[in-house]
Amino acid sequence: MKIRLTRFALLITLAALAATSAFAATKKVLVVTTTTGFRHSSIETAEKIIAELGEKSGAFTVDYARVTPPSVMRKPNPPKPAGDAKRDAANQKRYEEDMAKYKAVEAESNAALKQYAEDQKRVLAEKLSPAALKNYDAVIFANTTGDLPLPDSQAFIDWVKAGHGFCAMHSGSDTFHKFTPYVEMLGGEFKTHGPQVTVTAINKAPNHPATKHLPAQWEIFDEIYEFKSHEQGNVHELLSMDKHPHTKAPGYNGMSWYRTPGKGRVFYTSLGHREDMWDPAWKDAKGERKNPPAIALAYQQHVLGGIKWALGLEK
Repeated sequence: MKIRLTRFALLITLAALAATSAFAATKKVLVVTTTTGFRHSSIETAEKIIAELGEKSGAFTVDYARVTPPSVMRKPNPPKPAGDAKRDAANQKRYEEDMAKYKAVEAESNAALKQYAEDQKRVLAEKLSPAALKNYDAVIFANTTGDLPLPDSQAFIDWVKAGHGFCAMHSGSDTFHKFTPYVEMLGGEFKTHGPQVTVTAINKAPNHPATKHLPAQWEIFDEIYEFKSHEQGNVHELLSMDKHPHTKAPGYNGMSWYRTPGKGRVFYTSLGHREDMWDPAWKDAKGERKNPPAIALAYQQHVLGGIKWALGLEK
């Protein structure tokens, strides 16, 4: 009886150790969706999908650096007074009433935007300080825009180069235009885009985790970027086009790539503007979608493969 109990206790101990080891092996990822410029409607979808990818794969857990923007994001336009010939007492009174309403809304908007900026600075200081970064194995910029109020931007770049992972989707290249070390680390900088269009992405790396599941030519519908500060020889190609749909420029037109600055691992994909690139179940207000569910599932694997590579989980 004692022997059986001893064996049982041993099995329980081994199971607990295995569970502890598996838990310890799970990587920790910080998903940043803060924006100081244009804010994509697909951000909330991206947050959900990235968390699901981590949970279903068991490869990583997700934490967020995000701030919900206020309902009043833009200042209202002031009312226009009537012309001198029409400015009778009734028109003047109406104009003064409209101006009073405008000033009240403007004050509310200014206060909300000020609080929003303070909240962004506070959250990023909590999550992306040099001390806080020690809690994560990789950081993801999911459709971020603008110059983010990082507590120490250079320390973040140094953290990646020291041997950590960094991933960015779509407008992650429309971020930190004024901070050259970030642009250099990423390997490209958003220039402009035209109307959303169907393009054929060419798979340049069929053995890479981010693209090994994709066909040689992959047709998708999305917002297609043009880049600056981007050179073919400065990145490892994943997806590109032989001709840009808007500029009609032949030759190399990068879409997704990876880099290894220092000991770090950087993955970027310019795709992911649309919700139906992320979510196979998403439909617009008319119950329609441009990309079939299979495209969204393939994009998810593209993102998951890039994240796992950046985490050092796949070669």
